[in-house]
Amino acid sequence: MRIDKLHTIDSTNDYLKRISKEENAEEDIVVWALEQTAGRGQMGTQWQTESGKNLTFSVFRKVKRITIDEQFYALMAASLAVKDVLSQLLIKNVRVKWPNDILTDNDKICGILIESVIKGGQLDAMILGVGLNVNQTQWENVPRATSIKSRTGIHFELEEILSLLLKRFHHYVDLLLKGEFNTIKNDYEAHLFKKDKPATFLSVDERQFVGIIKGVSESGKLLLQEENDVVNEYDLKEIQLLY
Repeated sequence: MRIDKLHTIDSTNDYLKRISKEENAEEDIVVWALEQTAGRGQMGTQWQTESGKNLTFSVFRKVKRITIDEQFYALMAASLAVKDVLSQLLIKNVRVKWPNDILTDNDKICGILIESVIKGGQLDAMILGVGLNVNQTQWENVPRATSIKSRTGIHFELEEILSLLLKRFHHYVDLLLKGEFNTIKNDYEAHLFKKDKPATFLSVDERQFVGIIKGVSESGKLLLQEENDVVNEYDLKEIQLLY
């Protein structure tokens, strides 16, 4: 596996998209930046991080055995890898807030962004971006942020955390390539934030309503039980969990 360590870059995902296309990459590539000037999350949200204190990296991985319809499984695999490492570091109450945030208690400690590389109408590769709060302890106007150091009181070497994450990520991707989709999905659903508990949601038309998270669909939509026990599917752009 090739690892490129950079001081400053706009976005590790964007950088990987450029170089993987230019080099017609076949091997796994990791790009780790000490500072991102345009790091982002799902739907274009910005990732706020202090230079050199957190882990911001992206992974390019060929996934020709996974179809376009199955690409959400890669996000589930990445979420579980982060969850495993945080639990290994004795972070308590680690949960996945659908679809791509990792929380401890109610505070966000990690965000994940996954982008597809399509060739000839087929899924060719995935670019997985991870922003993990490691040693930062203060944020401006971000009330529900936390970090590994905030939770443990311990300063960690970023390279050590990166190594742990990559090992777990490749473990779960190997499961996917072996067809262990149910194993991944069941584990992901077991760690969903607010699963099987009444929670308040906001729809695109600004309507608040109560529902119960039951799981996710094969394509990654949220399965929400509402009135009369009817279970509806929602995409990321259609609903927001209020907590």
